[in-house]
Amino acid sequence: MTNILPYTPLFIKLLKSPIEYTDQSNWEKLLQYKSDLAIFLQSVGLRLVLDENDGYAFVQHIINEEDDTAIVHWTQKRPLSFEESLVLILLREMLADYEMSEATHRELIRKRKDIKEYVELFFKENASRVKFLKELDKVIDKMEDHGFIAKVEHHDIADEQRFRIKKLIKAKVNSEVLDQFKAQLENYATERI
Repeated sequence: MTNILPYTPLFIKLLKSPIEYTDQSNWEKLLQYKSDLAIFLQSVGLRLVLDENDGYAFVQHIINEEDDTAIVHWTQKRPLSFEESLVLILLREMLADYEMSEATHRELIRKRKDIKEYVELFFKENASRVKFLKELDKVIDKMEDHGFIAKVEHHDIADEQRFRIKKLIKAKVNSEVLDQFKAQLENYATERI
């Protein structure tokens, strides 16, 4: 019988999606085997990205520095639409504001209606307000599908559903990207005056 490495289930899970501290069993195993797992991942062309403070881990392709391409393609890239990218950046901004405040909880939890109110200023509203809000709902649902937010409370009224804004967003939208976005918004606002 073949010996299976003790971190093989972690490797498989990381290929499918990030691991967060909320998945306590896998998180503890990840912390236990992080060094061995990182060495193994490197041998197959991947890099372990682990942020113990914020409580997330995922894998990235190792990039060939000569031509900026991945050496091996293990994970699937999912392109985001313009609207999804914009909402992702705005969720990151919400998270940054929350972390700079005197937050008493580790996680940022917001109702769907709060997220919609925050992001709707940046969207061009359709003639039909109902249609516009349904489109925003679809984008928020896509954020959940992509793993950037997680529903923490189901509610019969969709706008009352509560979501956890995952800190994984910080790895996808770093502070430099956030600052560039804010600068573009300021330029846009001054041009319109």
